[in-house]
Amino acid sequence: MRNRVKNLTHNQCENIRHLASFMRYVENQTPEIQVKLLTKDGYLKEVTQTFLENLHSYHENYIPVLRCLHHFTCILPKYPLGKQIRELYCACLEKKVWETEDYISALQLLRMLAKDELVATLQKCVEVLKPYSAKQLGSTLKKLEEFLVQFQCSEGEHLENMDDEESAAQKGLQKKIDLYNLQKTLLEMKETRRTKKLSRFESLRLEVTDFLDSLVRDYLAPPETQPLYEVVYFSAASILRKHLNAVPRIALHTALNNPSSYLKSLESEGGALTSTAPDVCIAYKLHLECGRLINLYDWLEAFATVVNTNDDSDMDSLQPVDEMTHARFIRAVSELELLGFVKPSKQKTDHVARLTWGGC
Repeated sequence: MRNRVKNLTHNQCENIRHLASFMRYVENQTPEIQVKLLTKDGYLKEVTQTFLENLHSYHENYIPVLRCLHHFTCILPKYPLGKQIRELYCACLEKKVWETEDYISALQLLRMLAKDELVATLQKCVEVLKPYSAKQLGSTLKKLEEFLVQFQCSEGEHLENMDDEESAAQKGLQKKIDLYNLQKTLLEMKETRRTKKLSRFESLRLEVTDFLDSLVRDYLAPPETQPLYEVVYFSAASILRKHLNAVPRIALHTALNNPSSYLKSLESEGGALTSTAPDVCIAYKLHLECGRLINLYDWLEAFATVVNTNDDSDMDSLQPVDEMTHARFIRAVSELELLGFVKPSKQKTDHVARLTWGGC
């Protein structure tokens, strides 16, 4: 990669300077740095090398943190950030996911996770980050392991606090039961829960949630925030969608109605019937002129007239069609039947039913 950056030509450097992400970076620099970036190719190559290394580091850290976030969000009710990891990945690529309502909702649910779910998810995250222990995410792995140890130590304290809460609630409800006192007791219990000191488990749960939130903000920023992200990321989704979402009916109609658009050896006739077109194209254009039921004999005669227009001998309309032309016609009709344009008709044995209408 270093050699490629060093061997960049002046025109290639100019192409880098015209990238939107690079221009945003230049706008945030001092005037002296801006002049060097826009005029000196040597300095630009050094900065480009740094950008590419940062981009590689960004992508390397992105995937494991994304998997950790998915382990937390896929166990939440109603899956606010999606059940599949690809849904979460798309959400993170499109915008700053931590600014969305779905993420805020997911974070609130995470702050109410039970201990067994929380510990199990932390263990999954540790397994995800183990291969990265010697890299930048090594400190993240150590922090998660510390959380697991602290949860094990707080197990007894959590159970004791739960017993104390239950006993206090029972004592409050064992007093004289009338509507006023019951309402007053419930309000006191609600206020106590607001002002009471958090247990060790609840504090750890908040720490884990806040730590996960900081990881998301640090490592799951959209690619547009990275200088020179255009090198490896493609943002014109409409162009990709146009090529990936096939429209077979239009493609078939174009190929059969105007074969020169695919077969460059044919001259464009503007949709006119010519004997040089493939047999299936001739049969297709003729069938467009028919109604719902197509008489096979009439269709054959029209086909023979077109394919023999360039013959030296004039073809008599009463002369029977030769075997070669008949075979070519049968094959063309069979291909149209295979493509779903016609089918045999039960109403008349010498007819076929047309399955399309109105052209394309």
